[in-house]
Amino acid sequence: MTSEPAHELHELTTEQANTASRQIDCLSAVEIARLMNAEDATIATAVATEIAAIGAAIEGIVARMEQGGRLIYIGAGTSGRLGVLDASECPPTFRTAPGQVVGWLAGGTRVLTHASERLEDDAQAGWDAVAELNIDARDSVVGLSASGRTPFVLGAIDAATERGAFTIGVACNRPSLLAERVQVMIAPVTGPEVIAGSTRLKAGTAQKMILNMLSTGVMIKLGKTFGNLMVDVKASNVKLQVRAIRIVREATGLEREEAAAALEAANHETKTAIVAVLAGISAEEARALVSSAHGSVRVALGEIAPCQ
Repeated sequence: MTSEPAHELHELTTEQANTASRQIDCLSAVEIARLMNAEDATIATAVATEIAAIGAAIEGIVARMEQGGRLIYIGAGTSGRLGVLDASECPPTFRTAPGQVVGWLAGGTRVLTHASERLEDDAQAGWDAVAELNIDARDSVVGLSASGRTPFVLGAIDAATERGAFTIGVACNRPSLLAERVQVMIAPVTGPEVIAGSTRLKAGTAQKMILNMLSTGVMIKLGKTFGNLMVDVKASNVKLQVRAIRIVREATGLEREEAAAALEAANHETKTAIVAVLAGISAEEARALVSSAHGSVRVALGEIAPCQ
């Protein structure tokens, strides 16, 4: 398992020098910030070219998660850290089950704060990660690599493919070795970085935007929201408890004290409280209704709150 020859790196747009920032070390602090902001303004446009692919990825992930599969991000360096970040935010935001969304970083959790970029060159470690995760055909594996050539990620994708998983690639170069290996490729071409080769900048921002869309889109389709309300929020601290009350108020029109009482009666289950109030039933009946609707408030309410 060998990596792409190093001399081919210069062909990647993410490795090229940005003509707009050649004299960046001569600029004032304000001018540096202005230049970076102007470059960042191009990122959303680059991501917009990949919307169809992002949608296809969401649909594929949802289909497998409905069968009990997992969403697994695998990457190295900045890309891998972004995957871990997105995965770690799903439980408090969407009440995902432990292990339902996984971020796997080359080198493990220590690399979150102690960079060891040489680890990305180990393709066998990618194969080993897939084996350790026990990935199967129900799982969706997202390979994250700004360059699209990271050996660790390529190894993981090859191993996941062998096991029948749904594979998605996220890179900021096109074409790429990663694109040749996955079922869905998401590749916004963000161009040269303000600091040549520093893909934690535009490429990192683009990947974060894409991961936001993937996980949020998947959770919406799985019934984790009601409209744009975060009804599966896990109220694990004071801020989130206040948010849960506000969500019940916005969904039902209740006053604060009434919403708090409805949540208390529903054992602080936001979905249960909303359905109980809107359907005029007990918390126990509402809980059963939500369960039979596979967690979707919209489905549980049926004709009471149809999509317009």
